[in-house]
Amino acid sequence: MSWEKEVEEINYRRELACRMGGEDNVARHKSAGKLTVRERIDSLLDNGSFHESGAIAGKAKYDGDGNLIEFTPANCVFGTGKLKDKKVVICGDDFTVRGGAADGAIHGKQVYAEKIAHDLQIPIIRLVDGTGGGGSVKTLDASGHTYIPVNPAWDLVVANMERVPVVSACLGSVAGLGAARVAASHFSVMVEKTSQLFVAGPPVVKFGMGQDLTKEELGGSQIHRGSGAVDNIVETEEEAFTQIKQFLSYLPQNVWEIPKVLLSDDTPSRREEELISFIPRNRRAPYKIRNLLPLLFDKNSIFEMGRYFGGGTVTCFARLDGHSVGIIASDTFVNGGGLTAESSEKLERFVDLCQTFHLPIVNLVDQPGMVIGVPSERKGTIRKGVRAISAVYQAQVPMIEIILRRVFGVGGAGMSNGHGLNLRYAWPSGDWGSLPVEGGVHVAYRRELAASKDPEGYLKELLEQMESIRSPIRTAEAFGVEEIIDPRDTRPILCDWVKDAYNLLPQQVGISKHGMRP
Repeated sequence: MSWEKEVEEINYRRELACRMGGEDNVARHKSAGKLTVRERIDSLLDNGSFHESGAIAGKAKYDGDGNLIEFTPANCVFGTGKLKDKKVVICGDDFTVRGGAADGAIHGKQVYAEKIAHDLQIPIIRLVDGTGGGGSVKTLDASGHTYIPVNPAWDLVVANMERVPVVSACLGSVAGLGAARVAASHFSVMVEKTSQLFVAGPPVVKFGMGQDLTKEELGGSQIHRGSGAVDNIVETEEEAFTQIKQFLSYLPQNVWEIPKVLLSDDTPSRREEELISFIPRNRRAPYKIRNLLPLLFDKNSIFEMGRYFGGGTVTCFARLDGHSVGIIASDTFVNGGGLTAESSEKLERFVDLCQTFHLPIVNLVDQPGMVIGVPSERKGTIRKGVRAISAVYQAQVPMIEIILRRVFGVGGAGMSNGHGLNLRYAWPSGDWGSLPVEGGVHVAYRRELAASKDPEGYLKELLEQMESIRSPIRTAEAFGVEEIIDPRDTRPILCDWVKDAYNLLPQQVGISKHGMRP
C-alpha cells in the first residue's frame, strides 16, 4: 500500500501553481518591467531557502468523474525563507492572477502568513502588487449579497507592529487594502514608474471626485516622494530588495532580542580633522548634515529613511563599532532644520521605531525650534511637535545628545529628556536659549529701541554686549551643559557610550508600554 499516487497529484498541482496566471498573463506582466512574484521571492531570499506553504491552494474545476480539468492558483504566494541567514516570513501578491485582487485570492493565506510572523516571532516581508481588498463588484453576482467589510488579519497586522520587524514593498498599482498593507509597516519602499499607491484607483476617483487622472498622476512616485505614505523610493525592484535587506540588518528578529553586533572594520578611535571646522562660524550659514554622518559613524553604515518627508529632520540607522543605532539630526537647508508638522510626525515615528526594537539613539542637535508663521499654525504644528517631544520623553532606550549648534525654544528643549540622565556633549559652536539672542533682543528691549535716537546703533551695541554672555563656555561654568568637547573626539566618545548602552538593553527587551503604530 503506497501513497505515491497522491504525492504525484500534489506535485502536479504545485507545478500548475508555478505557472501562475498562465503564459500570456506572465508575459504581459513582465513586459511592464516587473518581476513575477516567484522571481521576486527568489531575488530577495538566500538561494534555495524558500519553503512555500499553501502552494496548491486555488480555484479548481473537475469533470463528472472528479478529475481535475482546470486549476487557477490563489494570487498570494507565501512561506518562510532565509535573508542573510535570518529566518523571515514572505508574502507576495501574484498580479498575473486577477490583477492581485481579492476575488482571485484565498484570504486564509495572508492571515496565516501574519500568524506565522506573530507566533514564531520572526520578521515579515510583504510584496504588494494589487488591491488585496474586496475584489470586483462582479463578485456580488456570485454571492447574491453585499457585506460589511473586515480587513483580513488586521488584528495580527496591528499586533505584529509591536512584536516583529514588518517591511512592505509597493511593486505595482496598489489600492485599498493593498495600500493599507504597505502603510502598516516599519519600513516601506516603492519603485519609480512601475508602482503607484492610492486609497482608490483612477476610475473610482473619477466617479467620486470628478478628477480624471492617470495612475501615475494619482499615486506615482512624484506624489509619494514627500507624502509620508511610504518611506523610500527606488528606481528598480532589485534596489528595493537591497534596501529591505539593509533595513532588516539593523534590527533584531523580534522585540525579545537585542540587535546583533557586527564585526566592524572601522576603528572606534578615528578622529577626523575635518570636524574642527565643520560647523560654520556664521550662525546663519547652513551645512550639509549628511556629509557629517560618515565622519562620526562606521563607514558605509548609514541607511536613511524618509528623506523627502519632513525634510528638515533627518532619520537614519547606522553603526558605531558594529552596534546598530538610530540617528536623529536636522537638515539646516530645509526650514533651518526646524520642526514642522511633517517633521514632527517623522520624528515621533522614528523614535517609536527605535524604542520598539531597542535601538539606542544618537541625537545630533541643531534645533532652532518649531517653525513659525501662519502656514505652521494652520497645520497645528504645536500639537504635532508636542507629540514628537512626548515620544522622546517616553522612550526608554539609551539616548545621547551631541549639540552641534542651536538649541532653542520648546522644540530644542524636547530633543532629549532633560529630567533624566541627560547625556549631553556640546561642540564649541553651541548656541542656546529660549529664543535666539538676535530675535529676543527686539522683544526684550522693544521700548528702549523705540525711544533711542539711534535704534540701529543701540541694537548693535546690545548684541555686542551679549556676544560674550552667549558663549557656551559661560554655560559650562554654571554646569548648564555637562561637557564641551573637541568635535574630533565625538566618534571615540560615541563608540565608548554605545557599549554601555548595549549593556543596558537586555533589561529592556519585550513589548514597549506604548505599541508601535504606522
